[in-house]
Amino acid sequence: MREVKRKFGERFVDDPALLSLYSREASFEEPAAGPLGIVYPVNEEEVAWLVKWAYENDITLYSQGSATSLSGNTILTKPGLIVSFEKMANIVEVNPTDSYTVVQPGIRIEELNVELARYGVFFPVDPGSVRSATIGGAIANGAGGMRGAKYGSMRDWVLGVNVVTGRGDLLKLGCRTLKCRNGYDLVRLIVGSEGTLGLVTQAVLRVAPLPESAVAVRVYYNDISSLVEDVVRIKSARIWPLFAEFMGPAESEEVGLNRAYTLFVGVDVNRGAEGGILARLKSALTGHIADEAIGIEEAMRLLEPRRRLFSAQVSIMRRQLGDQGVLVIEDVVVPVSKLPEAVRRIAELAQKLEVPLSIGGHVGDGNLHPTTWFKRGDLEGAKRARRFIEGLGKIAVELGGSVSAEHGIGTLKRELLRLELEPAVLEYMRSLKAVFDPKGILNPGKII
Repeated sequence: MREVKRKFGERFVDDPALLSLYSREASFEEPAAGPLGIVYPVNEEEVAWLVKWAYENDITLYSQGSATSLSGNTILTKPGLIVSFEKMANIVEVNPTDSYTVVQPGIRIEELNVELARYGVFFPVDPGSVRSATIGGAIANGAGGMRGAKYGSMRDWVLGVNVVTGRGDLLKLGCRTLKCRNGYDLVRLIVGSEGTLGLVTQAVLRVAPLPESAVAVRVYYNDISSLVEDVVRIKSARIWPLFAEFMGPAESEEVGLNRAYTLFVGVDVNRGAEGGILARLKSALTGHIADEAIGIEEAMRLLEPRRRLFSAQVSIMRRQLGDQGVLVIEDVVVPVSKLPEAVRRIAELAQKLEVPLSIGGHVGDGNLHPTTWFKRGDLEGAKRARRFIEGLGKIAVELGGSVSAEHGIGTLKRELLRLELEPAVLEYMRSLKAVFDPKGILNPGKII
């Protein structure tokens, strides 16, 4: 460790208070070990040096952005060094003509979009933690978010990456063009790999023109089945939402809305087309239209209460359990046409296991976030929560979906992944891991 201290100086930290802070993430998964220290590189040469040193000395490395992960993606499974990218947060290039930007991994998505707006473009991926989530973390997790109904997830917007593998090799992958067929698509392999194959040091991201305008509505329902059926009806009417989000009655009331199931739907449009699209959207809805907006800024303001879903769930939990509550935010995805059945079965599962249920999510792309909670120290409550997670995964797979849409696998869903993938597929994944990280020093114990 002396070499690392000499190399990084004050950018190597082993203060116990900071180590404790950096060793946790937003999920309820507990770390199995403590960090040996935190390293703050400032360029990719330092990252490559660090990984080579770790490879030679058999030291485990855990890359970290802002630790907003929810599946145990960043927690320590054995002692090692945390590699924080918060000092690598620069925008290297913005090229609106060629539709890309080049950035370092530590920049936060919201900060990036503030700068991109000066050029009339934006980076569309919009996770719920957009104000704190970093580009590097979003690439590692394969993040999605509230604009996923229109723009998809990170795998659709990463054109290239510079990545340091577990052997210390710096690979420059992908292109700066929208079309690129230069062999095997290793960029897609890195996106969603949760730091198990390499440490991303730079990314080439596709950007899109800022929408000219938008229309949006907020709609109330007495039951969730009617809400998800309306989402299916919107999709069947060939309306392509910019966002389609929902939250439950208790959560809606908590953020200042009516106590009802609330659907937020927005569609981006060319200026002048607002009236026609709004009329089409409203004709597809059966719920009570409580509010509507015209214009992109107005549409995003209408969506703002949905961004407070997490804080609403925390408030509800604390009224029940005080400061001892442990929130479990889940993440599954099913085909949009299967949403009504998925929601019904999730409610039945929660009732059977006798766990509290709060449900919301990105219904425009079939992504649900069922949430439950238990009291810290309540071992039986924790067991029921884990059975709930297992049951959710089974429901998703049986309906043709996936155990994870955007939160990743981490430690929480390693066993659930076996429900979805055949043994041969998992074996190929292990082989890929061995090629990129032969000694298993990068974020071990995750995914496979």
